[in-house]
Amino acid sequence: MSFALGLTGSIGMGKSTTALMFADEGCALWDADAAVHRLYAEGGAAVGPMRTLFPSAVVDDSVSREGLKRIIARDSTALKTIESIVHPLVAADRAAFRAAASADILVFDIPLLFETGGNAAMDAVACVRVPADEQKRRVMARGTMTEAQFEQIRAKQMPNDEKCARSDFVIETDTLDHARAQVQDIVRQIRAGMADA
Repeated sequence: MSFALGLTGSIGMGKSTTALMFADEGCALWDADAAVHRLYAEGGAAVGPMRTLFPSAVVDDSVSREGLKRIIARDSTALKTIESIVHPLVAADRAAFRAAASADILVFDIPLLFETGGNAAMDAVACVRVPADEQKRRVMARGTMTEAQFEQIRAKQMPNDEKCARSDFVIETDTLDHARAQVQDIVRQIRAGMADA
């Protein structure tokens, strides 16, 4: 029996880097964003349904995220429809990973874990955290979005303090070494608990 650990945290908090640290400790890693990329890629399960409902969003047999953004900007109901297509497919991808994985600890990297109620399917949740000014500095340093776009994303997400309060573990990602030490400690605690069970 494996242990399911949800890993969450708001944009720019260091979740993806932290997820890889869990993989370094022998945990199997499932990434929600990577699952969506697979579904949107050529041959992905989301391409057909998207082509039926939003033909302009499909370019070269794959779903264009930019195309979806334009559709959502024009039609306030489009996001709900897109989610109704994508969420069940993501859930199926996650279930297939869970069924096939052989590691003792399965880490589910899910940005909107609490927002989508995914925490209910986890044995425990870990949330990453840095101060808000460092979060903003990291996101702006990527050069992939404007300050307004960053604030828009942050407004859609549950406040990170609330995510931390609802989590079993909180990982400060102020430095790589500090984050890694906390990840190693969490893995030790989970494995010790599994040995006692």
